[in-house]
Amino acid sequence: MTYTRPRPMAWQYCGEQIKLWRNLAGVSRETLAQEAGYGCDTIASVEQGRRRPAIHLLRIADQLCGAKGLLRAAEKYLEPEPLPECHHDYMQYETEAIVISSYQPLIIPGLLQTEEYAQAQIGGYWPPLDEQTVEERVANRMNRQALLDDQTRVFNYVIGEPALRFPIASQEQHRRQLHHLLEMSERRNVTIQALRFGGIPGGNEGSLILLETLEHKHLAYQEGHLGAALTTDPGKVSKATQRLARLTQQAMNSVESTCFIKELADTQ
Repeated sequence: MTYTRPRPMAWQYCGEQIKLWRNLAGVSRETLAQEAGYGCDTIASVEQGRRRPAIHLLRIADQLCGAKGLLRAAEKYLEPEPLPECHHDYMQYETEAIVISSYQPLIIPGLLQTEEYAQAQIGGYWPPLDEQTVEERVANRMNRQALLDDQTRVFNYVIGEPALRFPIASQEQHRRQLHHLLEMSERRNVTIQALRFGGIPGGNEGSLILLETLEHKHLAYQEGHLGAALTTDPGKVSKATQRLARLTQQAMNSVESTCFIKELADTQ
């Protein structure tokens, strides 16, 4: 699974510092990888500034290399801004999340989309995007779906009835999308619940995504017409968690949802 984004200077600087301290302490890359529970390729990517250093890795490296807190001091510079103006930070945290919980009232979640559905959605943006941008974004979305193959990650989806009932392209494309959802719901690490039209006042404010990282850090993410917001603020994450929990309670269970989606697919 690949995601291409600009490399923040904080990543590069932290990676260089980890390498410098490791070499100064005579610690091999293999030893650091073993102690941190990562592969050598991951450590190499971090040291080259191509991957965000996980907080867990910083702490292990600090202790192992005798940095006396100097490496751990970088932790605050690797946090996302409380309300960044783009979705790039979300993409990076998505690749590291062990749990992704999502509510999407109007569209099929990106990781569950077929390529033709993604093409229709991204190609329908307004003001319109140029063809190259559409192709790049569709390809990136398809690449991100490799996350679903990792059985150690958990994916929970609540999808609104409008997203399930109304096509954004042709009826035939929508039918294939619904069958794809049914296939994805058979995976043991994926839960899909349908939320019917009635009684969803808590879902009127749009989509919502919650992430839990390997270090058990919790983040909330949402998108709107004018931009995206990713936050680690405890109060905001708590509010988002409560709202998503309520929506999950109001949704049909996974068995009922499967029957509902099958019914919709048969009528397309």
